[in-house]
Amino acid sequence: MPIISTNNSKSSIGKIILLLSIFSAAYCLVASFVNVYRYALAGAIYEILWLPVLCILFIVPVIAIVLWKKEKFAFSSLYPYSILICAATLLLVIFFK
Repeated sequence: MPIISTNNSKSSIGKIILLLSIFSAAYCLVASFVNVYRYALAGAIYEILWLPVLCILFIVPVIAIVLWKKEKFAFSSLYPYSILICAATLLLVIFFK
């Protein structure tokens, strides 16, 4: 009977969390500094995606903190990076709009 390792699933969850935070950061920063309503298609895509991205921006750090705590705050994980990316995005959007 093969032994299933959970290290691979932990690293893949960390990568998914990091990619979600990078996507939400890129989306928020592009939407803040670019006129998305210049083209109708870009405005429609922005209007469709703004609520899910906003939820991701606030929920991903909470999930990352919980999962990072389960790993006993190991600095080799990707969770601190996703927390920092989301915090930096929120600060940039709030203060440099």
